[in-house]
Amino acid sequence: MPTVSPGPSRPSEPEPHQLRQMAESFGADPERYDRTRPRYPDALVRRVVDAGPGPDLLDVGCGTGIAARQFAAAGCRVLGVEPDVRLADFARRGGTEAEVATFEAWDPAGRTFDLVVAGQAWHWVDPVAGAAKAAQVLRPGGLLALFWHVFQLPAEVAEDFAAVYRRAMPDAPVNLQPTRQGLDGYQALLTKATDGIRESAGFGESEQWRIEWERSYTRDEWLVQLPTHGILTRLPPAKLAQVLEGVGAVIDALGGSFTLPYTTVAVTARRTGTA
Repeated sequence: MPTVSPGPSRPSEPEPHQLRQMAESFGADPERYDRTRPRYPDALVRRVVDAGPGPDLLDVGCGTGIAARQFAAAGCRVLGVEPDVRLADFARRGGTEAEVATFEAWDPAGRTFDLVVAGQAWHWVDPVAGAAKAAQVLRPGGLLALFWHVFQLPAEVAEDFAAVYRRAMPDAPVNLQPTRQGLDGYQALLTKATDGIRESAGFGESEQWRIEWERSYTRDEWLVQLPTHGILTRLPPAKLAQVLEGVGAVIDALGGSFTLPYTTVAVTARRTGTA
């Protein structure tokens, strides 16, 4: 859940899946990550499970096992693939079977699945190679479901948050403009996922599902999860402290809390063919 959405990259910026050090940095504090990252709406989990032909599910970029545990509770048999060994170890301790590899390089060893999902993770996967691998491991009629939490910061804090980030990280390899928030800012990411699915030639037409919800954050609740965001996980302690102090001051000026509207958006496609 980045503080600002990935949005379109500037010409000099790498694509998210090329930022391997950032992609594999979330294990710096897996307990904090697991404790503070938002869960997925039950309605989304139920819809994905109901749309699949069976219970065998592969969770790509499973992290600490947040989505995996939700799908297991809904009746799925879950295997996770995670490039960060620290996150994979944490997921295993929580009951999720997890193998350490990037999805593109992962060896399925002949195993196939009814569902392949990725929560907050597919932008770290090459969209074309990832879709081809998903088509390889999905059974005919199986479902690929890629989903993200998208949020729109309140207008009164969007520019102030972005200003804090720009002061602390003027050379950050992502776009920090507040206008790149909400579904409009994520559209480039969703388009890349959709284009990758289409190029793989293993799926029918993709769909987008959207579920809206909201969550209120106190100052402390927002600051405790902020270090788990991708653009902050590798920040030097002094710079991180600068960000936390600045963001905290913005929230203090709002009265100590704010409400964040979310949309969880999924790109889904069904595996075609008979083998």
